[in-house]
Amino acid sequence: MSDNLDPTVSSGYSERELREFSAFVDDELPEAERLAMIEQLSVDRRAAGIVAAYSAQRAALSELFADLDKRTSGPCIVLRPRVPWWRRAALAACWVSLGAGLAWLAGSLLPFDWLPGQAEFAQRANIAYAVYAPEIRHPVEVSAADEEQLIGWLAHRMNRPLSAPALHDHGFTLVGGRLLPGEAGPAAQLMYENRAGARLTLYMTAVSKDELAYGIVRDGDRRTFYWATNHMGYALSGQIAEGQIAEGQLRAIAIDVCGRLGGHPERWDWD
Repeated sequence: MSDNLDPTVSSGYSERELREFSAFVDDELPEAERLAMIEQLSVDRRAAGIVAAYSAQRAALSELFADLDKRTSGPCIVLRPRVPWWRRAALAACWVSLGAGLAWLAGSLLPFDWLPGQAEFAQRANIAYAVYAPEIRHPVEVSAADEEQLIGWLAHRMNRPLSAPALHDHGFTLVGGRLLPGEAGPAAQLMYENRAGARLTLYMTAVSKDELAYGIVRDGDRRTFYWATNHMGYALSGQIAEGQIAEGQLRAIAIDVCGRLGGHPERWDWD
């Protein structure tokens, strides 16, 4: 196998590290290793991109085999349960497709390449959404069962007053939240979900200067609307999906949340 077709070369990570990324996606890591992986993904944007690519391909494979099962009257396709999904993908599509696809996906998840014209906290928010929004068992660190306790804990850790905007009018309810490392200290991520299964995250962090930043990160089907005001940075992230949420709806939610949190949505450039 040539180097450019070898996932360990095209990704820049060892086979052991790729196995760990796969195990994280398959929720097979022990709790201590899972928490360590989450910490790594919060600061290693390339690793986060690869994990997001794994998650996307895993979901695509699930849909593919589910569809085949529905359409096939013969024997069902059986996948061995403990084999990492990326090895199953390699058997189905071969190492050539996986190696080339991994390199492309890891790059395409971060097309802006940490552009200086976009706030760093917005890029962190985009990656955090890619990592946690697909999670089934651990989408949040603390659930919204006790919203007051959740917000109080996050506000205490960030040493900032925080609030969780209610999005019921937009069809979304609060799932919970988690604490993440940010550029200038701790950051908070709140997750919302609607009945169709679409998820939104609101990322909040202190910024080092009183900047007024308004912009949009467009990353494939993901959109992150961000703004900064009063020494705080905010970013609302979501994924455009037919039947779940449209870009216009996501934009309307961002405008609403921005205004309620003291921002000035009229300063956004929608082009």
